[in-house]
This record gives sequence, structure tokens and C-alpha cells, in this order.
Amino acid sequence: MKFLDQAKVYVRSGDGGAGCVSFRREKYIEFGGPDGGDGGNGGNIFAECVDGLNTLIDYRYQQHFKAGTGVHGMGRNRAGGKGKDVVLKVPVGTQIFDEDNETLLADLTEVGQTYLIAKGGNGGFGNLHFTTSTNRSPRRANPGQVGIERTIWLRLKLIADAGLVGLPNAGKSTFLATVSAAKPKIADYPFTTLHPGLGVVRVDAREFVLADIPGLIEGAHEGLGLGDRFLGHVERCRVILHLIDGGCEHAGTSYRIIRQELEAYGNGLETKQEIIALSKCDTVDMETIAKQLERLKRAMRTYGPAAVPGEKRRSPMLLSSATNQNVTEILRALADVISEEKNIEIAASKAKVWQP
Repeated sequence: MKFLDQAKVYVRSGDGGAGCVSFRREKYIEFGGPDGGDGGNGGNIFAECVDGLNTLIDYRYQQHFKAGTGVHGMGRNRAGGKGKDVVLKVPVGTQIFDEDNETLLADLTEVGQTYLIAKGGNGGFGNLHFTTSTNRSPRRANPGQVGIERTIWLRLKLIADAGLVGLPNAGKSTFLATVSAAKPKIADYPFTTLHPGLGVVRVDAREFVLADIPGLIEGAHEGLGLGDRFLGHVERCRVILHLIDGGCEHAGTSYRIIRQELEAYGNGLETKQEIIALSKCDTVDMETIAKQLERLKRAMRTYGPAAVPGEKRRSPMLLSSATNQNVTEILRALADVISEEKNIEIAASKAKVWQP
């Protein structure tokens, strides 16, 4: 299945049914009077967050959705039926934007959440509704209200606890394949990873979700390479694992490039806690590793996120996914940060004072 994380969709709710003008006409019954029924309401357009989906690929082949029209009212005081609703099923983490692709309408982060995108038009009143003490036989009825039509954008942001960032060929996909059951494509050329991937990681009886995104290059925020749009999939992460190839030309420069791209993207990514690892350490000698670590530490002091007061800045770790060097230690560090962030969120939610 192809991965699609953004789709443009046109929706139109159903028109309301028209009211009916009718009079009771039965033999031997005098003063029958009006008996026109009301029209039915038009169908609504809903978005529903469901389990079992991880892409918006369904909306690549169908972009137009129209709800059913309400049934017209009928004689003998029969009201029309409601139009059929349309439900757009989306995966967890889907955001709904208005036509300008900037105004956020809804953020569906839990299975079962729904959002009313377009409400159907109300049905018109039949002539029975207009009966008064002075007008006993009204000959008027309302037409149904017209439905709402609008264009929306669906944007998927994966739900993950930790995210992998780095330059192309930094070893992100290899690390994901090592620590989880995910099977990302791995090769020795840039931009092997074209679509984000998720993997469930278990360490010390703890479990969290790790997201891998395509590599970034300098100028990604200007559209170079694959761009930086995939960074949206790590916006919800509680911690970032920044991998730097130990055999690259200059580890400090590699770190600087990614940090500048995160700051250019914004949306809180530049302030997230990060764990830095020098990957592929099995492919270089100790002298090169020592030199790269020194370069990396200098770059961290200049371009790294501001340290929390009273907290010691984390030192870069050495990593080799091929030999499992420090793999467990890095997973434990990620799990510790995730637990800390969850505890902070729980404490913040309990501290909120209810107000009427």
C-alpha cells in the first residue's frame, strides 16, 4: 500500500426536502383541512477516526463526497425521511484543515473521535405547519434549505512517542529494523526512505512507538531534497533521536544542518528533548570516533537546544546497529524521557482547575 499523508477533498452535505401542500379529501368527512408533511433533513458529512488505517491513500482515488438529499414531505401528514449521511474514515492522527490549508478545524488523535464537517440542510415545513386560528387552510410550504459545500484538506501526522531524524544514510532505517519488527527499505544510496515508517519498540518491559522519516538535507525547508514536510510526523513525538553518521566528513556540520532545519520548520521541534548518537561506529576507527565526538560536542554547545535549568546536557552516545553496540542503552534513554514527559502531562492535566 502506498503512503499518502495529505489529501484535498470536496464535500457537500445534502439539501433538505421540500414541505408539502396537501389537503385532506375523504368522503363523508367535512372540514378535512391541511395535511401536508414536512420535508426531511439533508444528510451530514462526518469524519471519523478509525483503527486499522495508517494512510490517506483512499482519498487519492475519490475526492468528492455528497450526502443524500432529504425526502420531500407528503400528504396525510407524512414527513420525509432524512438524507443518508456520509462518513469519511481517517487514521489516527489526522488533522482537518479548511480550504486555505492553514485553519485547523479538528485534530483526531483517538479512535472513535468524530467531527461534523458539513451539516445537512433543514427540511421545509409543510402547509400543516402554517395553520393558525385565522388561516385554516394555508396554501404555502417551505422549500428545504440548501446543503453546505466546502473543500477541506486532510493531513496525517503519525502518532509516535519518539522520532528519528538525521541526514540521508545516517542509519535511521537500520536502527528501526534492529529494534522493532518493522522492515523498512535499506540501501547504500541517499533517500532510500521515501515514506515515514513506524515500529513498536520494547525494552525492560516498557513499550513505545518509534517513527522514522526520510532524511533531511541543507535547504530542505526551501524544498530541496524531499523537503521538510515529513517533519510533521515527528511533531507529536516526546523525544527525538538524532543520528549522525560516524564516517561522515564532519559530525559537527551534520548536526548543525539538522538543527537549522528543525528551527526553520518550527512547531516546537527545535525545543524538544533530543538524544544524539554517533551511528555506524563499527565502520570507523577509534581515532576518527574521538575526533568526530569532539566536533559534535562543540556543535551541540552552539546549535543544540537550550538546556533545562539544573539539568545536565546529555552527551552524545556511540551506536552500531549492526553489532548492537549501545542499542539497549539508547532505547532505555528514550524510554526514560518518554516516561518523564508522560508524567509531566498527567500532572499538568490534574492541575487544571475546572471552571463552569
